[in-house]
Amino acid sequence: MTIERIIAGREAVITCQSDCTVSEAASLLADRRIGALPIFEGDRLIGIFSERDLIYRLREFGPSVLGMQVSEVMTAPPVTVTPSATALSALALMTQRRVRHLPVMVDDRMVAFVSIGDIVKYRLEKVESEAAAMRDYIQTA
Repeated sequence: MTIERIIAGREAVITCQSDCTVSEAASLLADRRIGALPIFEGDRLIGIFSERDLIYRLREFGPSVLGMQVSEVMTAPPVTVTPSATALSALALMTQRRVRHLPVMVDDRMVAFVSIGDIVKYRLEKVESEAAAMRDYIQTA
């Protein structure tokens, strides 16, 4: 089971430019009901801004953080995977690096963005499908 199978048929990823304010990025997170944004400088991925980044920097800087550029508070450099990575290796990477989102990269271009929830959901669906197939096999035997 690869990341490529998980991202098949995905819609465009919501992103943010590095000069966006933290307030604007936080509004994107809230409006889209998402947990993180890939941050770009032009067409180059340079980091990830997540709910955790917002909370940590709010504690550090107080309300003034909302006027800062997102590039000043994001997590960088981003931890990434390729489409050929297995779901289990991506989960291990997320656990090891303590991140919940991974940009999926081909060469230097981001093609998708996956969350730990995406991978767990896909894995659960696969396990349920295998269990149903096993039940069917047992019932027909």
